[in-house]
Amino acid sequence: MSECKNVFSILNELMENAKEIQNEDVLKVEDLIMNAKRIFVGGAGRSGFAARGFSNRLMHLGFQVYFVGEPTTPSIQEGDLLIVGSGSGNTASLVSNAKTAKAQGAKVATVTMFPENKIGSMADAAIRIPGVTEKCAGQGKGSVQSSGSSFEELTWITYDASVMDLMRITKQGDKELFARHANME
Repeated sequence: MSECKNVFSILNELMENAKEIQNEDVLKVEDLIMNAKRIFVGGAGRSGFAARGFSNRLMHLGFQVYFVGEPTTPSIQEGDLLIVGSGSGNTASLVSNAKTAKAQGAKVATVTMFPENKIGSMADAAIRIPGVTEKCAGQGKGSVQSSGSSFEELTWITYDASVMDLMRITKQGDKELFARHANME
């Protein structure tokens, strides 16, 4: 039983931290998604992996979606939405992406621990996720996990919860999503 002690500690921490995520903020981002012409998703490092998973699910939902930095990603324009996953809210490349999006007339949403930081201050909507990373030691909420892990996991869960909401809003189920699943793997 002692082998599971850390698993239960992590799960308990995630459940407690998840209670701090504001549903209204999630709904604002979902509204931006529903009203966007095209959706661009960005993130770096492990936060970027969670963001990639979200962009994949948005594509399964039938949205025109691109992951920032891929060679086939077009230029962002007015009417588009950029969603940025950044724990610190200050990652230089992602700040630059948000500035570009705003300059082009696109909306910006972010999932971050610090909505008051650079990306959040430009965002039209922000979802605050509790946590801490090595980039912002001494700030944020501590964790029993390695630095950043709690943020990344809660971000992934928040993205998945949004997908569930968007499935309901767009009246789609697994059958419709799977029809858009990759068939050249």
